[in-house]
Amino acid sequence: MDIYEEIRGWLRRMVGEKGLGQEEVQIKAFPLTPQEAIGNPEEDDYPLLKGRERLMQAEFRGSVGQAYTDMYGDFSGPLSEVLEMELKNNYHRAILISTLNAVARYLGVVEGTIHCKDADPPHCARELLDYIRKNYGSPKVALVGMQPRMAEVLARHFELRITDLDEENIGQERFGVLVEGHERTGENIAWCDLAVVTGTTVVNGTLDQFLIDKPVIFYGVTIAAVAALMGLRRFCVLGR
Repeated sequence: MDIYEEIRGWLRRMVGEKGLGQEEVQIKAFPLTPQEAIGNPEEDDYPLLKGRERLMQAEFRGSVGQAYTDMYGDFSGPLSEVLEMELKNNYHRAILISTLNAVARYLGVVEGTIHCKDADPPHCARELLDYIRKNYGSPKVALVGMQPRMAEVLARHFELRITDLDEENIGQERFGVLVEGHERTGENIAWCDLAVVTGTTVVNGTLDQFLIDKPVIFYGVTIAAVAALMGLRRFCVLGR
């Protein structure tokens, strides 16, 4: 089954079991400004601050769900419209995923659906280092998605390869590691002992590539509900 049909199915079941499907509940989704999303961290190299991506935020009965996307805009409509929406691009998928996160948060299925801010990202990266050391020792790591603070810490302590979709990053050396394009992702995944993968893969349609028989850690708020529902390993210790 297509992963997005599964996601729709989960959302329909959650809504149906709680009797929410009988209501014309409004979903409001809109892109946050960089400052709203990540605050004012000391470093200025985050994708949110560079303007390449935005966080879409959906609100459901006072609960908030977010999702990273490179295609963003406003949306307001009933939950039934989200459930039937044609998922033809990252914008529509971001509406679905942020809505799922908001509804799952409201129902108590998941926590940490709001991005961390200010001084949190470096702290998160240090926590990730400790988590990997404790659970995996000293693995070869493939980082999918150029999260700068994670890349900085991982490059210092492990053998690391990085791939990214942002053309401004590709071909650049960051923290002593060459950032490669997405066409090298499969090779890097085969090489590594552990993959650390951005949760935005659930929005950009590449999640299936990482559902593999090898340790994978998905990071961030975007994949919060999908990780919980699929039993995927998610790292987002400072999500709010």
